[in-house]
Amino acid sequence: MRFLIACDKFKGSLTASQAGAAIERGLAQAGQRHVRILPIADGGEGLTRILSEACGGMEVLTTARDPLGREVPARYGRLPEGTAVIEMAEASGLWRLSEDERDPWRASTAGTGDLIRHAVEVGGARKILLGLGGSATNDGGTGMAAALGVAFFRSDNSATQSVPEGLPFVTHVDMSGRLALPPVEVACDVSSPLLGPLGATRMFGPQKGVAPSQLEIQEARLEHLAALLGPRGADLASRQGAGAAGGLGFGSLVFLGATLRSGFDLVAEATGLAQAIQETEMVITGEGRLDAQTLQGKGPAGVADMAHQHGKRVVAFAGAIGDEARDSLGRIFEEVIAISPPHSAMTECVARAEEWLEAAAARWAAGLT
Repeated sequence: MRFLIACDKFKGSLTASQAGAAIERGLAQAGQRHVRILPIADGGEGLTRILSEACGGMEVLTTARDPLGREVPARYGRLPEGTAVIEMAEASGLWRLSEDERDPWRASTAGTGDLIRHAVEVGGARKILLGLGGSATNDGGTGMAAALGVAFFRSDNSATQSVPEGLPFVTHVDMSGRLALPPVEVACDVSSPLLGPLGATRMFGPQKGVAPSQLEIQEARLEHLAALLGPRGADLASRQGAGAAGGLGFGSLVFLGATLRSGFDLVAEATGLAQAIQETEMVITGEGRLDAQTLQGKGPAGVADMAHQHGKRVVAFAGAIGDEARDSLGRIFEEVIAISPPHSAMTECVARAEEWLEAAAARWAAGLT
């Protein structure tokens, strides 16, 4: 049997390539050796590496501010035709903060703006491809905007540099000083709008440190940002992907004039995923956690949809599976396989993910007929 392994990252433990290699080793233990690995990304972490490998790009090293404003080394990709590939998580990601540093009231996307500025002013980028996902922020892209020259004014016409903290007191926005930008395309990892139960705050805020008592305050801050733009703000806030990366999808539409695309679709085009699926018999995908968010545009769901379009079976491996989504996941994957033993500690799951993924793949492949 021919297998295609198209995994996303197992966040915090394995890159997409490492996850694919572990599954390949497991299949080999069961005598299955007709395997092709094609890593995927959905706009979050791993986008730069995957597109650079697929298109022959190079890595650019510079510095940028982390979510709390500290200067850190940061990288982005440059493709041969002059496109800069920037992951917002590189500078503004949750991985940059320890758990006790998570502060969504202060956390800013300014570092993402730093990377865009460097790519344009130093790198001469002719196009920006911005990947959203893995954010520590819930600022609607205001930190990024300020880093690119957008000014935020209070009612007394004094400018504030303290966005997003000072955003509730902003009465108007001036984009006249924004850096001139090439076309910007945004790869989204979710289809959520900016506001509401599936929006940036209520759906994703808790994982960034938003306490239940702060959800309404955080939501109100983003509502205020949208209201500053009048009817246009309401329209853009409702767009699919506007809520991605703490509202950076919305900020990209407003402050960058960007076009939003499914990150999965973009990567699938660049890597030739559809053709690879046509040429295989069984598709294997997976990521660190499969849950309700998976169904909102994450990579494994995209793989499953594409596999079904070509009449292929698809199975998924995950470090953990959300109980609330088991029935829904069962409708899009032939099998959903958790690699971690029940009640495993998170530290052990991260440390042993590669070992457990390989062993789970071997057990599954041994049962094939």
